[in-house]
Amino acid sequence: MSIGGTDAYGGAGGLPPLVRQAVLAARAHGFAASCRPEQGRLLRVLAGGARARIGETGTGLGVGLAWLVSGAAPGVRLYSVERDPGRARAAAAVFAGRPGVTVLGGDWRRIAEHGPYDLLVLDGGGQGKAPGDEPADVERLLTPGGTVVVDDFTPATGWPPLHGGEPDRARLHWLEHPALRATELRLAPGLCTVVGTRLLV
Repeated sequence: MSIGGTDAYGGAGGLPPLVRQAVLAARAHGFAASCRPEQGRLLRVLAGGARARIGETGTGLGVGLAWLVSGAAPGVRLYSVERDPGRARAAAAVFAGRPGVTVLGGDWRRIAEHGPYDLLVLDGGGQGKAPGDEPADVERLLTPGGTVVVDDFTPATGWPPLHGGEPDRARLHWLEHPALRATELRLAPGLCTVVGTRLLV
């Protein structure tokens, strides 16, 4: 979830209808931390490569999930987990009538109930950024060749990447994960994401 992400949609054109609907829901509920448009466009592209299942932690009001749904092929099932009960209910309403989309309420670890995934987006738990937030086990949650996305980093300007003047341990966890081939993608001057593919062996 991005600080000010919902406001980033002011004046944005070319949005899929479902994304517009989710942005309206986020505004109506005063939820400011939606997935930014730059991130959403990446998610839509990556969703097109999923064969069977896509998972997401941190639904919010469903803006990122709407981008994923907009890019997913017919028959792909999508699961997203939101810890706030009110937001989970409101997000589920955005996707009412879409049987392939499930919004789960509760801790992010519930995402394991429906894995493994071809694409897993870690946006609200499982990133390993916050104290006490253990990184998701991609060897259990991803299919071989599956993709993980960990968003909302500031672009690195050197090596090792720093956060608060210290090595950014969360980012290094993903970039150096032995089960992944991962890289950092710059999406905007102040925004990047880490994308990794699970190795086949």
